[in-house]
Amino acid sequence: MTVPFVRSRRTLAIPVGLAVAAALAVVPATAASAAGAGSPATTSASQAADGTPMSYVVNVLPGLADSAYIKQAVTRAGGSVVAAYDKIGVVVAHSSKADFAPRVRKVIGVQSAGATRTAPLSAQSTTDLGAPVKLSGAQAEAAALRAEGAQDPLEPLQWDLPAIKADKAHEKYLGSSKVTVGVIDTGVDDTHPDIAPNFDRAASVNCVGGKADTSEGAWRPSAAESPHGTHVAGEIAAAKNGIGMTGVAPGVKVSGIKVSTPDGFFYTEAVVCGFVWAAEHGVDVTNNSYYTDPWYFNCKDDPDQKALVEALTRATRYAELKGTVNVAAAGNENYDLASDSITDPSSPNDSTPGDRVVDPSKCFDIPTQLPGVVTVASTGAKGIKSSFSNHGDGVIDIAAPGGDSTVYQTPAPPATSGLILGTLPGGGYGYMAGTSMASPHVAGVAALIKSRHPHAPAALVKALLYAGADDKACTDPYDIDGDGEVDAVCEGGKKKNGFYGEGIADALDAVTK
Repeated sequence: MTVPFVRSRRTLAIPVGLAVAAALAVVPATAASAAGAGSPATTSASQAADGTPMSYVVNVLPGLADSAYIKQAVTRAGGSVVAAYDKIGVVVAHSSKADFAPRVRKVIGVQSAGATRTAPLSAQSTTDLGAPVKLSGAQAEAAALRAEGAQDPLEPLQWDLPAIKADKAHEKYLGSSKVTVGVIDTGVDDTHPDIAPNFDRAASVNCVGGKADTSEGAWRPSAAESPHGTHVAGEIAAAKNGIGMTGVAPGVKVSGIKVSTPDGFFYTEAVVCGFVWAAEHGVDVTNNSYYTDPWYFNCKDDPDQKALVEALTRATRYAELKGTVNVAAAGNENYDLASDSITDPSSPNDSTPGDRVVDPSKCFDIPTQLPGVVTVASTGAKGIKSSFSNHGDGVIDIAAPGGDSTVYQTPAPPATSGLILGTLPGGGYGYMAGTSMASPHVAGVAALIKSRHPHAPAALVKALLYAGADDKACTDPYDIDGDGEVDAVCEGGKKKNGFYGEGIADALDAVTK
C-alpha cells in the first residue's frame, strides 16, 4: 500500500499532509493486539461467562422463525426472541448464557446460530479518527459565482458528477419520485434542505436493535453520531432546487434505514432488519457503505461467523427477489480480494483484534462479497483507482468516484478538493472520501435506470448498469505515488478487470438507453 490508511468502514481517513483535510472515520478503530498471525482474539458468546448479555442470529427453516416451537427452543437454551424474520428464517435473540449458541444449534430445524459480536450488548468504542471537512461560507460563495445555467450553487465543486456524465444526464432526466434508494447506514438527517424534498418517510426506520422502530425521527443520527449516512444520502439524491449541491439522481427519493449503534458498529441483526425492511417497503435500491462488524472477513469454518454470513445472505437475496438492487462499497485497504490470502489485522473490532490470515474466497467481507450484491471500487479525480480502494478480478463489479488525496489525483478547476462533496446534518456540506462515497454514485445510477425502466427486476437493472458502464482498461503499471514501485496489480482486460470491474458507472447511458 502507498499510504498507511487506517480502516474506518468504507470511508477514508486521509492522513494530514496528504490532502486538504481528512475524511470521517465512521467507526473508530480499536487498538490492535499483539496476537500473531492465525491467533486473533476470537471471544464469542460460547466463550463468554454466564451473565454477559450477548446478541445472536439463529437461522432456521423458513416458516419456523416465528413458530412457538422455535421460541420455546430459544427460551430453553437460555435466550429470548427479539425479532423473528419468518420469510427468511432468521431469528434475532439475546442471551446471557455462555453456552446459548451450542445449545440452540442442536435444536431440530436450526441450521446455524452465532454471536453477532464479541463484546457485550453495551459495547463501547474509542474516539473518531477524523472528521468531514466542512465547506466554509467563503468557499460556498466562490463556488456559487462559478455556477452556470441550471447548476446548483455548489455543483462547480462536484467534479464527480461529470466523471460519470451525471451533469449531462440531468439535462435529460432527473429520475422518478416513484423510485426510492434506501441508505442503510448511520442515519439520515431528513431536515436538511437538500434532502427534505426527496425524503421517503414511509420507507425509513431505525433497525439498530435488530427490530424495526418506526417512531418519528428514529432514522436520524444524533448530534454525537456519525454524519456518514447523511453525506451518502446527499450524494445520491440531493435535490436540484437552487440550494447547495446536486445528487446523482436528484429526482428520486431516499430513505434512512439506520443500522449503526451510537458507538458506530454495524451488527448483523441490525443489517438483516435493514434489508428485510427495504424488501418489504418498496425500496428499489439499497446503498451499503460499511462492513458488518465485528469481523472484516467472516470465515464459514467458524460457527459464529458462518451464521452471520448465512443470515445476511438470506436477507440480501430476499431483498433482491423483491426487486431491490443492493449496492455495496468494496473497502479501503488496497486489498486484492481475489488473492490467495489476506492478513486481517482488525478483527474482531469490538473487543481485541489480532492478525489472522484469511482466504478471501472462503472468508467473506459482508455484505459486499455476498452473491448478487453490486461491489463498487473507487476512482479519483484523474479517473484511476483510488490509492486506497480494494480491488480484485472477478470481485469488483463496477467503479465510480470516491475521491483521493490531491497529492495523487487533483481535480480540474474550479473544483479544489479531490474528495467528494456531500450533505452534513444540520444543513451543512462537507468533503469525504472512500469507497463509501463511490457506492452511492452507483446506487444513484441504478436509481436512474429503475426510473427509466420501472418494471425491471433487479437482475435487469444490474445488467443495464453493467452494460452502460464505460470500459476502463487496467492502469498498468499502477504506481500511484510515483516512487517507481507498483502499488497494486490489475488483472483482466479492458472490458472487465480487477480495478474497475465492468467499467466506470455512466449516468447518461442510464437515462438514454
